[in-house]
Order: sequence, then structure tokens, then C-alpha cells
Amino acid sequence: MQELAPVAAAPVLDAESVAQEFPILSRRIGGHPLVYLDSANTAQKPRAVLDVIYSALAEHNANIHRAVYPLAHESTEAFEGARRRIADRLGSAYEEIVFTKNATEAINLVAYAWGRAFVNPGDTVLLTEMEHHSNIVPWQLLARERGAHLRYVPVMADGRLDMSALDRELATSPKLVGVVHVSNVLGTVNPVEEIVARAHRMGSRVLIDGAQAAPHLPLDLGALDADFYVFTGHKCYGPTGIGCLWGRAELLAEMPPWQGGGAMIEKVTFEETTFLDLPARFEAGTPHIVGAVGLHAAVDWVEKLSLDAIHAHECALVAECRDALRSVGGVTLYGPEDSAGIVSFNVDGVHPHDTATILDDAGVAVRAGHHCAQPLMRVLGVEATARASFAAHSDSSDIEALVRGIEQVKRIFSA
Repeated sequence: MQELAPVAAAPVLDAESVAQEFPILSRRIGGHPLVYLDSANTAQKPRAVLDVIYSALAEHNANIHRAVYPLAHESTEAFEGARRRIADRLGSAYEEIVFTKNATEAINLVAYAWGRAFVNPGDTVLLTEMEHHSNIVPWQLLARERGAHLRYVPVMADGRLDMSALDRELATSPKLVGVVHVSNVLGTVNPVEEIVARAHRMGSRVLIDGAQAAPHLPLDLGALDADFYVFTGHKCYGPTGIGCLWGRAELLAEMPPWQGGGAMIEKVTFEETTFLDLPARFEAGTPHIVGAVGLHAAVDWVEKLSLDAIHAHECALVAECRDALRSVGGVTLYGPEDSAGIVSFNVDGVHPHDTATILDDAGVAVRAGHHCAQPLMRVLGVEATARASFAAHSDSSDIEALVRGIEQVKRIFSA
């Protein structure tokens, strides 16, 4: 699967026109126009999403699955319609989509419900050195509780996984392989189809963290053939507080509920409880209804633009940005040349927090820190990095502003 190469026939994205759909981009920061280069942290929301969220609260607000009056029916239909739309986008069955509050909660759900049912003392969970904390900490907790072992596939100097080491680790038949689809630090697009195929040959289950992939790459979970896939809405131009777990129906059916309460029960007596079928058994209590509706709108908005077009646009910006930062000199770049929408860097001799602070004075928003990937920082031999990340509304003027800001960083610290 050639995910890294932009699709030749993809429509050309008019980023300037797209930017007009984001009200927040009209803001000025310290007298400068806002240059938002932190979409890998959270994406801004287009007007189409904001309008749907407002309408859901102002015109259709009611709890779901609990009443027969019109507002309740409208709210329920909107919520479940969002599930159907997301299933359609992912090429999955409706009952395989579980709403969570984010990708982190989705991974914790799998670690708690699947992990505690199927991971036994002495089993191995195989992760990679480029995982976000959200795909490390839940497995550490599980391993400590169950007496299991954690192993990690190394990251090579070029920012890619060591696939030979992966094969050596798979030879021990780990119970589960957890791998990030796109690194939130390096932008590396991992060959997840190949990893899934190799892991399945050894009898391992596979969970893929798609938090950074979903906003950038077309997804077909049927073709991918993983066992679990997670992503979060707020990086996909949707609201915060909503995410998704996709799991194979037969695996989800074997997993016990991980939370108890209303909405997920079939019958409760003083002695026992029986639970609803998928996906309701994993959605206890009142869910983030407006979040699901907003995510539906975000999926529609993205597909109207075309994910192929967004990916091609962001690939071009990454190449342009890396070339521009090299031309400045005294800047260290991390990750592969063909990263997905992310450029991590450090200005030599300058702490990334200082870099980000000076960029902020110029209205340029980037993230600086360990990016919830402290183990990967140790592999890279740094404490932190600065990170510029692109979206559909980004363009060359954003890169120019970033470069001007970095030149200012160098002037200040050379003085």
C-alpha cells in the first residue's frame, strides 16, 4: 500500500479559500495574523462544523435512546447517524464503531476489556519506540497487573521502524502488537498493512493508533485487516471529547463491558445484570452527543475536500518546509523526508520552548516539548523538539512566517 505518495489525480486544494472557512484564523496575535501550525495537537474547526454543533444544541438538544418526543428522536437519529457515517468512511460495520472521548480512552478500553480477558502471565505485548504515551501507559498498567512483558521495536536513524527487529520480536508470537499509524513526533507513516500481515501470521492481534493518520490519509479498515483501530475527533477538524474505537465484531463480542451504568444494560435486578449487544455495551451513561454530531460534520467536510487532495497538499508543504528550514542553517530536522503533515525540528543551541515563545511573539503557533513521547525523545537524544504541523488551510505563507520567526530566534540567541 503506497500511502506516502501523493495521488496524481487528486484535485488541487485551494488553501486560501479553505482558510476562509475557519473563523479563528481571522484572529490577530500580538498584532500579527495568526499562523496556526499546531494541527497535530488539535485541528481548528471550519464553520460547517461549528454551525452543526450550534444547531444541535440550539434546536435539537435532548438525551438519546430514552424518550419518544420529537427532540429525543432527532437527537438519537443524529447520534446514530454519525456512527453510520463514520462506519461508512472507514469501510466497517455499524456495530463495530464504539464512541469514546478520544483515542486515549479507546486504547484504555481495549487494554482493560480485551487485555484483562486475554493477556495472561508471561505473555508479551509488543509496541514501538515511537508510540505516544497513550499507547504505552495502558499496556504498562496491564502488564504490571497481569504479569505480562512489554517489548519495543526500535526506531532507526531515518525515523522508520526496524522491520528486521519487528520480525525477530514477532517470532515469539506476542499476544498483541500496538503500533502508531503516523508518528505524532516524526510524521513517519508506518507500513501498517505489512505489519498487520506479519503479526497475523504469528497469531498476534494488532491495535493501530490512528490519531494522526485519520486527518491525513484515506482509510479502509477492511483492506487494512487490523483487529483494533482508534482515532480522535479533534484532530480531524471535529470537536474535542469524541473519539472512536473500531474493533472486529467477533473480538468486541468476546470483551466484557469496561464501565457499568445506564444505556448499556438489557436488564438489571438486585442480583445480576445482562448487557446490550454491540456497540451499546461499551457506551455507559450519556455520551458526548454533540461531539458525535460535530464529528459527523467534520467527516463530511473533509470528504468534500477529498483526503487525497489534503494529503497531496500536506506532502508538498512538508517538503517545502524542510527545504526552507535547511536553508536557514543551524536547524536540526527529525523524521523522514516524506512525513505526513509534521515537521519536528530544533534550532541548534536553543531550547525548543524558547523557540516556540519567540515564534509566538510573531503570531506563529507551534508546539514545543516531548509531545507525549518521552521514550522517543530519549531515542532521538533530545529533551524536546519544536513541531510544525499542517492542515488543509495551511499554505506557503505559513512556512514563510515560520522561517522569519526562526531567523529571529537565531538573531536573539546569537546576540
